[in-house]
Amino acid sequence: MDIDALNKAIINCRKCSRLVEYRESVAKRKKKAYQEWEYWGRPVPAFGDIYGRILVVGLAPGPHGSNRTGRMFTGDASGVFLFAALHRAGFANQATSVSINDGLVLNDMLISAVCRCVPPDNKPNRSEISNCLPYLEQEIELMKDLQGFVALGRIAFENLLKIYRERGIPVTHFEFKHGEFYQLGENLPWLIASYHPSQQNTQTGRLTIPMFDEIWQKAKSRLV
Repeated sequence: MDIDALNKAIINCRKCSRLVEYRESVAKRKKKAYQEWEYWGRPVPAFGDIYGRILVVGLAPGPHGSNRTGRMFTGDASGVFLFAALHRAGFANQATSVSINDGLVLNDMLISAVCRCVPPDNKPNRSEISNCLPYLEQEIELMKDLQGFVALGRIAFENLLKIYRERGIPVTHFEFKHGEFYQLGENLPWLIASYHPSQQNTQTGRLTIPMFDEIWQKAKSRLV
């Protein structure tokens, strides 16, 4: 399966009835500020460079961010924080991300997620994660030049480890810690853990601009 076929399969996925119902209901109700928008309301495919060396993994689309715009981390506060940092690090051609047609281009990087549908309360259940994780696995296989991951949040971190554990790689001792670097194994990608750039983390000071910039500089320094 190539990336176009995979993205088509993702966009048309209806495996999880709870998520299908929720994403579509959000798209119908809309947020007051976005009443003029036609919401995407479907699963969100990965965004960026499939030939890149870094894969960034988040949790799931936001209800009025990616579920509205149809592009990962686009249209909400998390995306504002993320893409500004990627621009400063040279991974994005611009610092803003407002719509799927805004001209944003990623360099040497693909952005994906554990779940492709917006979940109620931002909490997918285990079966929903299990249904969706094979899409992430296929993206990993398609990234032939992949050198490393940046996991945005504990759930992304744990599920990346799960993928490799199920391949027989002994990574069970790895613990989530912001800024920590891990080597998954000989001739395997590395993994950097980061707090998720959610408003809860950025507005409380748990994740600051210098802390986040350090993540991308660390990732950049590991590329060969």
